[in-house]
Amino acid sequence: MALWKEVAATPTPAPAPASSGTKPAAEAAPRATFDRAAVEAASAAAAPNNAARPAARAELKESLISSGLAIEGKISGTGHVRIAGAFKGDVNVEGNLSIEPGAKHQGEVRASAVTVSGELTGNIGARHVDVTASGVVVGDVKADTITVASGSRMRGHVEFGWGDSAGSGGRNEHKGNGQAT
Repeated sequence: MALWKEVAATPTPAPAPASSGTKPAAEAAPRATFDRAAVEAASAAAAPNNAARPAARAELKESLISSGLAIEGKISGTGHVRIAGAFKGDVNVEGNLSIEPGAKHQGEVRASAVTVSGELTGNIGARHVDVTASGVVVGDVKADTITVASGSRMRGHVEFGWGDSAGSGGRNEHKGNGQAT
């Protein structure tokens, strides 16, 4: 079942003039037709980079926990995750995690890149961690690289530059005093 109506590529004939002459302008004007081949050709010409991308690689989609929502559970899989509300649970994704200003996350995090602009209570394992000026991290951080903005707050043990953060199989447990076990 289609959710849209396909319009033929051939131009539609113009409507015959009305004898009464009182038709609205929207009905009197001929409708423009949709030429799918012309649109695809124009988009291909505008974006030549698309040919350089491998056909097998699919773009990662982003999932959003919007502000005003509070969710408890576990997130795992591929794709990017953006938290703007409250989430309690572990996040293990083969993509990026972004915690927006005003958002709260409590749980372990494993992702390619993590941006903390809200509050995160839990340990982080990622290739890159970015803590913005409004970000708060309470937990241990293991990353290849880390960027900490002036004004942000952190409490915990931080290891970076060793190159094995996201791939390490060991899991740190946060004791609440900044020490990992």
